[in-house]
Amino acid sequence: MLKSSIFFVILHSDIHYEQLFSVVIANVMDKKKIIFILNPISGTISKAGIPTLIDNILDKDKFHYTIAETQHAGHASELARKAVEEKYDIAVAVGGDGTVNEVARALVNSQTALGIIPCGSGNGLARHLMLPINVKGALEIINQCEIHDLDYGIINSMPFFCTCGMGFDAFISMKFANAGKRGPITYVENVLKEGLKYKPETYIIEDGSGTKKYKAFLISIANASQYGNDAYIAPQASMSDGLMDIIIMEPFDMLEAAQVSIDMFNKTLDKNSKIKTFRSKHVRIHRTEPGVIHYDGDPIMADADLDISIREKGIKIVINPNADKRRRQPSRMQSAFSEFMSGIHSARMEVTDVVKEVSEEVASDISRQGRRVQQISKTIQNKLNL
Repeated sequence: MLKSSIFFVILHSDIHYEQLFSVVIANVMDKKKIIFILNPISGTISKAGIPTLIDNILDKDKFHYTIAETQHAGHASELARKAVEEKYDIAVAVGGDGTVNEVARALVNSQTALGIIPCGSGNGLARHLMLPINVKGALEIINQCEIHDLDYGIINSMPFFCTCGMGFDAFISMKFANAGKRGPITYVENVLKEGLKYKPETYIIEDGSGTKKYKAFLISIANASQYGNDAYIAPQASMSDGLMDIIIMEPFDMLEAAQVSIDMFNKTLDKNSKIKTFRSKHVRIHRTEPGVIHYDGDPIMADADLDISIREKGIKIVINPNADKRRRQPSRMQSAFSEFMSGIHSARMEVTDVVKEVSEEVASDISRQGRRVQQISKTIQNKLNL
């Protein structure tokens, strides 16, 4: 478009250079300003070829683009804040979940939209939004430029966009951050190593409906449906309903742990007997002592008292207009498998209850027989004057 306009002006010699300049400016002004904030060291893939892909694939008739690389922790937020000040239309986070969170929290309540080119190990927000997990596909979504106003959450003044939480998932986030290596294998290693050793905590949760006390393995507050890597902690969560999904995972044994894991990846966790869920705009949670929490997988130490709330339609995000939301729902096979495993669990619990009941009856009978023997012994001793 720009080249054709300039060519048209040059062909007409009676048009002055001032008019040529005006045509160029007009074409530039019609374009949207977009900045790609690229974290060169985040995630698990090289970013070396991304600038070339941006130049080759981005629709230059629609966008005037800039690329900026981050230099240190927190730099992505600084670049995004500057983009807001300079009235960029879109700021694209090129990196993992940490980079996405840094950029996004600088864009809340502004006119600058968040775009995502997912290059991390989990890509939680990108997967919830059903964005392609490859650079070419993500750029093609950006070219379509469909922007929606979506919700985000706040925990103790810190914004989050997918999930925040406490308990085991926050503990593992801390272990993962300190592990040195990234990727799903490292995450699974930490879960398997620490899972059976972790001691559940007691929480008091208050919302508009009242106050309840829970002993829980973890509590997760979800704005989006998953942690990342298609691990669905809240399969029914929506970023456009003005509500958070609160997930309370009760303590479980080794056999139940396997079912919890399967349900998380099968999008059927909300049907698991160890899961309690409800929705709310605002909750307060009290723990017995300060400890680690996470927001979008980033661990941080926090006070015993936590305040979590939703901000409706507080951030503009480039979404996938072709996303099929039915993909967030479990397939028939996944649902059937979940029901089958739940049936096995129920049968196991019934057997356990029966065994417990029989054991209690046997123990009670043994106790009665013991007391009877003692009475007979006493009677004999009395008769023998012993």
